Amino acid sequence: MKILDWYIFKRFLTTYVFVVSLVTLIILVIDYTEKVENFIRNKPSTHDLLLVYYVNLAIFWANYVSPLMVFITVVFFTANLAAKTEIIAIFSTGVSFLRFMRPYLLAASLIAGVIFYLVAYVIPTADKKRLAFEQKYVQGGTYYYDKRDVHIQVGPNVYAYLASYNNSTQQGDKFTLEKFEDNKLVQKLAASYIVWKPEINKWSAVDYSIRTITETGEQLTYGKLIDTTLALEPKDFGSTQDLEKTFTLTELNEHIQKLQSRGAEGVELYLIEKYQRLASPFAIVILTAIGVIVSARKSRGGVGFQIALGFGLAFIYILFFMMSSGIAKKGAFDPFLAVWLPNIVFSVVGLVLYRTVPR
Repeated sequence: MKILDWYIFKRFLTTYVFVVSLVTLIILVIDYTEKVENFIRNKPSTHDLLLVYYVNLAIFWANYVSPLMVFITVVFFTANLAAKTEIIAIFSTGVSFLRFMRPYLLAASLIAGVIFYLVAYVIPTADKKRLAFEQKYVQGGTYYYDKRDVHIQVGPNVYAYLASYNNSTQQGDKFTLEKFEDNKLVQKLAASYIVWKPEINKWSAVDYSIRTITETGEQLTYGKLIDTTLALEPKDFGSTQDLEKTFTLTELNEHIQKLQSRGAEGVELYLIEKYQRLASPFAIVILTAIGVIVSARKSRGGVGFQIALGFGLAFIYILFFMMSSGIAKKGAFDPFLAVWLPNIVFSVVGLVLYRTVPR
């Protein structure tokens, strides 16, 4: 059985790598045809185009399509074995179905481990470079923060306001900081502008006034310059497009904690990203098991029917995943449950299908 284990293990991995590479290459070609005019106009260097953009884009798409490609690979490879009655011959020697699945599950676990490392640490770093390249050479320039009248919750019952913010000078105009207790204003800092001081990692408020409200009255303080510490940094005014994808797992946890400490909204997006990274490796193992179960028996419809069935199940899984995640992003569903629900449901489906396998 060890020879057969190695055969299945090796064929599974090599077929998976080939299929993922082929699909990723097709996606890269399509991407180039869509953006070639931008590249001609903005003239990125060959090094940046190939090594900074397309290598990192290839890593992104290889990971993105992996769960689906693992499933299709398993169905295609196993259905071919079943069509040649090789699986029947294996079972006739007394090998159990669970034992037959072992090399598949080992290969899937290896892929899942690699995927987890990629999504936790490698891909976020790659996405930072990829998105920066797109900002410069596809969208045509550096990011400019153009929002006006910005309200930001920087802590529990603490709110900041800026009329505008300039990325290049790291300066915010007409700044106010209000602190509330029991829904009552207790302190308000107002300044002509604030500017970031990188040498001390603090904001400096210029031409400021501080109004403190107590039970006995109000106190006003004026000054020219004061340094203040806020749960706010210049990077908070950077581009938020796919921002959650650029954090490593450690950075993502820190960002979630920062948002939660502020009591700010929008934390669901980052929680979903975190749970997706944790759930995707398990999805690979679950889909591998289901793929083996649905394709291991010889079908009257032939290999084509089993591959079609595999595509159908994969489509249902992806649709289920997208719907639950979309609902969670709107705050109508718990992020953890939304991300893990497809895995939970398909685990149950896999167990039900396993019980129908002829012994």
